[in-house]
Amino acid sequence: MKLKIGIPKGSLQEATVRIFKKAGFNITISGRSFFPYIDDEEIEAVLIRAQEISRYVEEGLIDCGITGNDWIMENNSKVVKAADLVYAKETLRPVRWVLAVPNKTKIKSIKALNGKRVATELVNVTRAYFRKKKVKADVEFSWGTTEAKTKMGIDAIVELTETGTSLKANDLRIIDTVCKSTTQFIANAKAWKNPWKRKKINGLILLLKGAILAEDKVGLKMNVSEKNLKKILNILPAMKKPTVAPLSQENWYDVDTIISEETVKKLIPKLKKAGAQGIIEYPLNKVIY
Repeated sequence: MKLKIGIPKGSLQEATVRIFKKAGFNITISGRSFFPYIDDEEIEAVLIRAQEISRYVEEGLIDCGITGNDWIMENNSKVVKAADLVYAKETLRPVRWVLAVPNKTKIKSIKALNGKRVATELVNVTRAYFRKKKVKADVEFSWGTTEAKTKMGIDAIVELTETGTSLKANDLRIIDTVCKSTTQFIANAKAWKNPWKRKKINGLILLLKGAILAEDKVGLKMNVSEKNLKKILNILPAMKKPTVAPLSQENWYDVDTIISEETVKKLIPKLKKAGAQGIIEYPLNKVIY
């Protein structure tokens, strides 16, 4: 038996392959093949656009897949949301679909879009958004390069953004958030009821979540004398309490902890000044509790 999984082609592809690698799975995508190699004989990977994965999972053409919650909503797919995997193309936080207009326009609010043209790839979600706001906008499908459409006469766009950089570069300003979305690990209802497939999916999720949790963290270990131990422990933040183990040298200890990569550059000088020796910073592949 094999587990057939949809790997998102496009903006999520590179980040997904990298997360899988940290989780312990090497995915090799070659040429124009839509069937990447994965070094697990129990898994068959298929490269599919994120926009389509939820439909194929619902229909049972694949057992499970990774896609955005935005596309599950857009397709109104009835699937099992097995896990929320908070990662995107560039960051480890939810992405937003935003309503944006040109900087030079006089449009300042959603109500001003009544009777106006709005381009987006997320048509159904956007139409539902305008219905909720009681605004009758003409929402049309965009086949890509949506940010350029306002220069062609479209009044507004609804586009995906992580940082807002691309919108600013195209002289656009955000007037509202249509929805937020996170990456989801989804499963077909029938596959989820299969004990072997469910166990395999849960094992995958455990490793992927561990890899994501480790993304912005590092391990830090050091040798500390007994007289400096309390001072060092007070300096250290930790996901859990640091591990403290006695060394062969009397009255010395090994202190090991996991901390945010962002804070480590500030901590090391403080730790050194407080008496820590042999400080080692090391990367993490997975953090699992």
